[in-house]
Amino acid sequence: MRRRDFVKIIGGATVAWPLAARAQQARRPTIGFVGNGTPSSSAFLIAPFVERLRELGWVEGRNVTIEYRWTDGNPQRAAEIAAEFVRMKVDVIHTTGNEVSLEVKKVTSVIPIVFGVAGDPVGTGLVASLARPGGNVTGLSNQLPDAAGKRIEILREVVPGLRRLAIMAHVNPLSALDVDEAKTAAKTLSLDATTIAIREQEDIARAFDSLKGSADALYVVNSNFLNPRRMQIIPFVLVARLPAIFASRQWVEAGGLLSYGTNVANLFRRSGDYVDRILRGTKPADLPVEQPTKFDLTINLSTAKALGLDISPTLRARADEVIE
Repeated sequence: MRRRDFVKIIGGATVAWPLAARAQQARRPTIGFVGNGTPSSSAFLIAPFVERLRELGWVEGRNVTIEYRWTDGNPQRAAEIAAEFVRMKVDVIHTTGNEVSLEVKKVTSVIPIVFGVAGDPVGTGLVASLARPGGNVTGLSNQLPDAAGKRIEILREVVPGLRRLAIMAHVNPLSALDVDEAKTAAKTLSLDATTIAIREQEDIARAFDSLKGSADALYVVNSNFLNPRRMQIIPFVLVARLPAIFASRQWVEAGGLLSYGTNVANLFRRSGDYVDRILRGTKPADLPVEQPTKFDLTINLSTAKALGLDISPTLRARADEVIE
């Protein structure tokens, strides 16, 4: 081989090799997923989120990385997780609920944050407004407090002679808004409402002891603290023989009587669209917070029968899902 040709080959390889090396080292986008509860309690939310990303061209492990971390029902852990994601330089952080999202927001004002679900994100200070969220945070709202009155109306329709209502809530700003709405609705319907405050796990058993003989029905306020503990709480509800209403169908699947609220799994599917747009360059501030257009009613007929309650044909017809 002539020296000139050899030099050309070596020169070409010198240029090509760094280019190939850079291509191999090209960093895949990374999503930091802050899950409330545990992987098992949140599996019904992760699946639609990942599925939607795949439909949009983001295949986990191929052209996008998802780092999962869990709060185990303790929203304060979200700040530690967010700090880890900042060190990892993830491209977007996906959160669940107001408490977790607010903790993450405190840690970073630069990395985009998408909340898969949040109740009253404006009232709790998560975003500036629904139409113009501003800053680095956006996502989907389930407007939980807005449906409080309707939940109590449904509960009174199912429970004849309802007079005393217990409202169980974890102590946090969003729950306080929901409690206020629920108490206002109860007063309008001439119900005596008592609030049961939950601050730690040990309070749950004590709460049900205090409810013996003092309540005709139970309203459980949706929260990042109580939701992952639904499998622990529902047995207390059933033993106490309390007709109860919740904000999400997962409680009814676990044995609760009624739920009325947005389909959270569908919200997480939609949050995949938000993450997709951010990964492709859209700023969170330019993505309005999406509000629910529909609330689902779910009824557990087995639980109704066990409680000796008759679900009217009219209410059954209105239900989006009836669990036999």
